[in-house]
Amino acid sequence: MTVIPAAAPPAAPRPFYQHLYVQVLIAIVAGALLGHFQPTLGAALKPLGDAFIKLVKMVIAPVIFLTLVSGIAGLSELRSAGRIALKAFGYFLFFSTLALVVGLIVANVVQPGAGMNVDPATLDTGAVKDYAAKAHETSLIGFLLAIIPTTLVSALAQDNILQVLLVAILFGVSISLVGAPARPVLDLVERLNLVVFKVVAILMRAAPIGAFGAIAFTVGKYGAGSLVNLGGLVLTFYATSLIFVLGVLGVVARLHGFSILRLIAYLKGELLLVLGTSSSEPALPGLLTKLEAAGCDRGVVGLVVPTGYSFNLDGTNIYMTLAALFIAQACNVDLTLGQQLLLLAVAMLSSKGAAGVTGAGFITLAATLSIVPTVPVAGMALILGVDRFMSECRSLTNFVGNAVAAIVVARWENKLDRARLDSALRGDVALSDTAPLAAE
Repeated sequence: MTVIPAAAPPAAPRPFYQHLYVQVLIAIVAGALLGHFQPTLGAALKPLGDAFIKLVKMVIAPVIFLTLVSGIAGLSELRSAGRIALKAFGYFLFFSTLALVVGLIVANVVQPGAGMNVDPATLDTGAVKDYAAKAHETSLIGFLLAIIPTTLVSALAQDNILQVLLVAILFGVSISLVGAPARPVLDLVERLNLVVFKVVAILMRAAPIGAFGAIAFTVGKYGAGSLVNLGGLVLTFYATSLIFVLGVLGVVARLHGFSILRLIAYLKGELLLVLGTSSSEPALPGLLTKLEAAGCDRGVVGLVVPTGYSFNLDGTNIYMTLAALFIAQACNVDLTLGQQLLLLAVAMLSSKGAAGVTGAGFITLAATLSIVPTVPVAGMALILGVDRFMSECRSLTNFVGNAVAAIVVARWENKLDRARLDSALRGDVALSDTAPLAAE
């Protein structure tokens, strides 16, 4: 007689405070309180946030490399990879340009800089010089040179996503072309992928500490009042980004059969991490994992998301035109429609050239203004103090934009499991512990 073992009872739900995204949220609140009541101590905790970001950035290159290589090599044919890339870039170009236009329209309607009557000659531009000096890196020539690494291996040792993308694409295509003899290499890549994501999961346990230090520094240095009253520009930027996410991306999501609000809820852990660290890079591994768990094909996710981190920067683009017109209005520079369209065209090109440059938002703005001399670069000193607060919103908008892009492109390619997506967005999918911020 065969004895059938009894099914294991379902595991009891964990207490809410053991969920990592809850810990990150608590850390953000605690950091803000510490920065308010002990500003000196809060400002001194900046190394905690910096250290955590460095820890995660340490594994970003191998995560992108392994995900992209296994994704491309796993596609049925190389033509499919080229088609996915073409559709992704078409999506990026359209919505990045739309984000620039939205920023331009809002700046003209709200005019947050009007009435300031600032004389650019009276501004202290010393703090802006470092950013202006880096602006040459965003030129198209500098951009093309920055893509090519010194060696095949050095790309993985540099903080340049574009170089990693280039090497990963070449490596994945080569594995696909070699065929069966390269199968052991692909198996090794897939096993390494599991190991690296386990490393990421371990590092993510320190996410609350990193978020705590980053928020404590921000509030301690700039004051709690600045979190509430950051000025017209910051409030306008946040409102515009919210309209773009819920309005534009919300419509795109609805047309493709999913809810933007449910997607945001699904990615709440990663979004809190982005908010706490003011950077979307620490949340990249979690985004890759969750999109694949939600039914997006690994090859599509591996191609679209890392590329979007460099080319699909909706939040940064809104910021660029909005900030540029704010500076013009504050300095009483009256831009004609033609000059504004020129500014938009230059921003569209320079935003692509900024891909892979650390601190791309402010640096790209410096590059854009240096090419359009009508708006004084010195005016950037006006927004330098509040740029830190806008960086969180830039990162959040960029992050959501890339999540939507991956799902949309996957559906265009018929590589989206709609049932799994619906289940994930309803909260019915339990991710394994390899997901950095899994919504258990």
